[in-house]
Parts: sequence; structure tokens; C-alpha cells
Amino acid sequence: MKLDILVLAVHPDDAELGCSGTILRHIALGKKVGIVDFTRGELGTRGTAETRDTEAADSAQILGLHARENLRFKDAFFKNDEEHQLEVVRMIRKYQPEIVLSNALRDRHPDHGRAGDLANDSCFLAGLSKIKTNQDGVEQEAWRPRLLLQYIQDYYIEPDVIVDITPYMETKIKSIQAFKTQFYNPELDEPSTYISSPEFFDSMIGRAREFGKSIGATYGEGFTSRKLLGIDNLFELR
Repeated sequence: MKLDILVLAVHPDDAELGCSGTILRHIALGKKVGIVDFTRGELGTRGTAETRDTEAADSAQILGLHARENLRFKDAFFKNDEEHQLEVVRMIRKYQPEIVLSNALRDRHPDHGRAGDLANDSCFLAGLSKIKTNQDGVEQEAWRPRLLLQYIQDYYIEPDVIVDITPYMETKIKSIQAFKTQFYNPELDEPSTYISSPEFFDSMIGRAREFGKSIGATYGEGFTSRKLLGIDNLFELR
């Protein structure tokens, strides 16, 4: 299946926190969107790899994704090396997205920046025809997305572009809350973590308000780009 947008996320729930409003907006526009998670988040303090699998599937239903896969890289110990790049290249060639959204290039969690670099390098390598990959025994064609953007995560990074997600904020929150073991849930007897506090959830909503205010909307999601962005029509800007 060819996707319009492929989200690359190192942990299940990264995509939900960083860009689920943008996912929902583009699905509403008739675009096909999918997520490839790199790891199962198995080293997280709360929950297990199995509960994260279930939560990711529940969130995928809420978002209406057209595809979701997990590469099962080793949480915290994956590398931006040939072995891992070839697996990501295979996913990019499988889904042939026009746009890729990936983890922040610099963040509190070291996995995020490393995954952002892995996504960036893999997007370039996927376009090199002399790099050979196979899917179900069939050699894949080279494919390079035309645009790669990084969603903003824990660290505040000034965005290069902001997407208005106002109509989709409620569903974004539901998709995050599908990860019941990870975020604030007073019904669970789990250790407290940085992301399980109610303050963390409040800060996520506050940032969406801040980004939205910057473009005259109620809620927004911000993205950075390693390259300059261009448009054909100034009236598309707000």
C-alpha cells in the first residue's frame, strides 16, 4: 500500500504525542497515513512490551491509520548503522510516502535524537538504486520522500512550520490516552514517571495552545525541517 504520509517513531506513543493531530487532519483530507514504530518501548518503567503493543493497536484504531508496524529494534540500544538503516529503508520503499514525519533531532530522551538521525539518513539512502532491499522476496524499487519533517517533543524547539489541529485536539488526546500504562491514570498501581504526571499532560496541551496561538488557531503542532521550505502561492500562508 502506498502511503501519503509515513510517521517514523522510536517508541509507541511518540507519534501520538508529537503529530497525531496532523495525522488526523490529513486522514480527514483523504490522505493515507501510517506509522512505523522502531521499538516496543520495552524498557519503559510502566507497562510491558505486550501492553504497549495492545495500546498502539488501540490508538491506531482511534486515529484511523491505514497501516502500523513495529520493527522491534532494541529499545535504547538500537544504532544509526547499516543494519538498522536498511530496515528503515525497506519500510520507506514499501510504503513510498511523499512525506515522512520523524522524531526530534535533539531531545531529553536520547533515543529521540538518534531515531531522528536514523530516519533522516534512511530517507536519503532509500533513494539510492544501488542499495538493494527486498520485501516478501521481491526486490524493492528505490524511493525517496520529497519532504521530511521532525515533530517537536519534550525540548522546546522553535518550529519551522505549524499545523492547525484545532478540530482534532479531542481525538489527539484520546489517542494518547490509549496508552493507559504510560500516562496519568490514577486507577493504575504503577511507579510514577516523568510522563505519567498530570503536569506532563497539561504541558502537552499548553504547548499545543502556544503553537496554535502563533498561527491564529486554538491548537497547533510544530515541526522542524533540515531544508528550506518553499511554496507556490503566498496566499497559502497565514
